Amino acid sequence: MSTIAFRPRSRSYQGWPGYRLLVRDPLRLDCGIDFGPFTIAFQTYGALNAEHSNAILICHALTGDQYAADPHPITGKPGWWQTLIGPGGVLDTERYFLICANVLGGCMGTTGPQDLNPATGEPWALSFPVITVRDMVRAQKRLIEHLGIDSLFCVIGGSMGGMQVLQWAASYPECVFSAVPIAAAARHSAQNIAFHEVGRQAIMADPDWCGGRYLTLGRKPARGLSVARMAAHITYLSEAALHRKFGRNLQDRHAVTYGFDADFQVESYLRHQGSTFVDRFDANSYLYITRAMDYFDLAAEHEGSLHQALSGTRSRFCVISFTSDWLFPTAESRQLVHALNAVAANVSFVEIATENGHDAFLLHEPELFETLRGFLAGCGEHRGLGR
Repeated sequence: MSTIAFRPRSRSYQGWPGYRLLVRDPLRLDCGIDFGPFTIAFQTYGALNAEHSNAILICHALTGDQYAADPHPITGKPGWWQTLIGPGGVLDTERYFLICANVLGGCMGTTGPQDLNPATGEPWALSFPVITVRDMVRAQKRLIEHLGIDSLFCVIGGSMGGMQVLQWAASYPECVFSAVPIAAAARHSAQNIAFHEVGRQAIMADPDWCGGRYLTLGRKPARGLSVARMAAHITYLSEAALHRKFGRNLQDRHAVTYGFDADFQVESYLRHQGSTFVDRFDANSYLYITRAMDYFDLAAEHEGSLHQALSGTRSRFCVISFTSDWLFPTAESRQLVHALNAVAANVSFVEIATENGHDAFLLHEPELFETLRGFLAGCGEHRGLGR
């Protein structure tokens, strides 16, 4: 049983704008725990049609949230996909009903380690159960069911969002008409697990982390979380993008200082990325969500066979990668496409030439926009949505 509460959007950002769904029935997690009740925070854009056939689920990346098109209630910055969403946009709010939910374990309204454990009255911290991408999708399925949607027109997302797309297609093939995994892979690589471990160790080495109990003790591991963000942000960019933006340019000086201040613009940029990140993200959520990505391996329960994992899919796929993305390189997208071809799935594949690296799915990439617009239009005709 579920109940739902609505909080109107407000430019004053008092409280969390948007919707929250309270799910009372426990959710069986991959770790074996029955978890509940829990809350899912989400945003919607556009209107659901009479047939409930025009719904698109937008899945966010590691440090994203449900504010895909709205100004962020903490930072005030535009939504992370506002370039795609809106009337007449690629994700056209006059045609589609868009849903974006904060993932389980998150820190923007969906239940996560910073929320109170009802058994103790204190924040969950590390007593929060370890979650997986499949657990995130299971929680989203509860939301979609509550909204009265039997089949999603499309599930779309980049990076960790793309992992959720693939999990949706594998777990609920009858519920996904089309799927668009962008800059993603069917499993997390050893290199990516290694980068995540560096970030987690930075957080846990911060004296203010306090074994995860920092909220109870009134402290905040800002330094560790900032370093984790800095390290991760490097992986989202390409060498060409870093050179184009910064090169070896100095920051507000004419000569090096022969010290350890931010002599170079790129150093100042990374420090800014780290310091602003701690204002909007919870350190323990960072630990849990990166771990969920590490555990993601779509083929693991199918004797390592990716095509077996996708054998029941009925979805129309559009797999998209970027030439300069070394975090989720094109080779991993090709492996996914080969597996889909092996089960005779309806799949198209586009590799987009760009210097913007992994973050290209968040930026202004005209070829990405046209690819998505054309794919959705074609799927819409088969779905009966027209153009």
